[in-house]
Amino acid sequence: MQNPYIRKMYKAMIFDDEASASAVLKLMINRYIPRINEIRIANNFDAATQMLEDFKPDLLFLDIMMPGKTGFEFLSSLQAIDFDIIFTTASDEFAIRAIRFSALDYLLKPINAEELKQAFARFLDKREKSQTSSALLSNLLENIDEQKEGNFKLAIPTTTGAVFVKISEIVRLEGDSNYTHFYFSNGKKHLSAKTIKEYEEILIHHDFIRLHKSHLVNVVFIKNIANEGKVTLEDGAIIPVSRQRKKEVFEKLKFSGSGK
Repeated sequence: MQNPYIRKMYKAMIFDDEASASAVLKLMINRYIPRINEIRIANNFDAATQMLEDFKPDLLFLDIMMPGKTGFEFLSSLQAIDFDIIFTTASDEFAIRAIRFSALDYLLKPINAEELKQAFARFLDKREKSQTSSALLSNLLENIDEQKEGNFKLAIPTTTGAVFVKISEIVRLEGDSNYTHFYFSNGKKHLSAKTIKEYEEILIHHDFIRLHKSHLVNVVFIKNIANEGKVTLEDGAIIPVSRQRKKEVFEKLKFSGSGK
């Protein structure tokens, strides 16, 4: 049976206060994303609000930092969000981390053609799996309101939808090829279709340490570490420390052994 999405075309809208940036992105979409056959541009909030209502895009490319109101504030002002979003930003590190915590997509300016194609491929993958972004967007806006990154909730996409967890609830992560197993302090488990490396890039700044190529651990739950390089967690799990990471791990945990 032929996939019904093979020939499906999509409509995209660009909302960026910089006309030149909007024009460049439109040219790139026309050149590299043939499955987008209609594109509209808005450069201010009133025009963007009206265009969303009239044009009804499948995908919105949304700038984050704009005069008067951010892209996040714009989203908060909408009554309904029935489209997917790819954020665009120049350098807002806090915003990028909040987006990644919520398993949403962004493009860093100046936008790279290959990264644009990859972002659109991820959009297609979500559409073809009938996944929606509404819960992820709600989590993002809640995280932005928090202001303190340590209070962010991490969105974990699973086969049955996303779950949202506090960092403090995560005991450890175990990589399994392109998947990651999550283990929580309440004994629950979840499987994510993302690599452990992707989560390491997010969690490494929040007291998580990579013990092994397959293991990322919340240091809060480390009970003890043996000199030969095995870590015991509060839940009884015993995690090996790889030879290559042993010195780094021992130093970070301020272990009194040799680390050799």
